[in-house]
Amino acid sequence: MTKIIGYIVFGISCIIWGMILVVPFLGFSAGKIAGITTGLIIAGEITFYGSIFLIGKEFLVKIKNKFWKSKPKQESRESE
Repeated sequence: MTKIIGYIVFGISCIIWGMILVVPFLGFSAGKIAGITTGLIIAGEITFYGSIFLIGKEFLVKIKNKFWKSKPKQESRESE
C-alpha cells in the first residue's frame, strides 16, 4: 500500500515540476512569478523525496541508472 501511495506522490511531484513551465504564461508580475516558481520548486523537491522514502531505495537506483548512464571506459594509449 505504501508503494502505491509513493507512486501517487511521485506523479504529483512530476505535475508540480510541470507547472513551473506554465507559470510565466499566466500573466503574473515578475515578483509573483519568482515567488510561485520558488514555492513550486520546494514543493516538487519535498514530494519527490517523500515518494522515494515511501517507495524505497530500489526506485532511487532505477532513476539514477536512467539519467546517469555511465560513460564507456576508454583504453589508455601508450606513447608510441
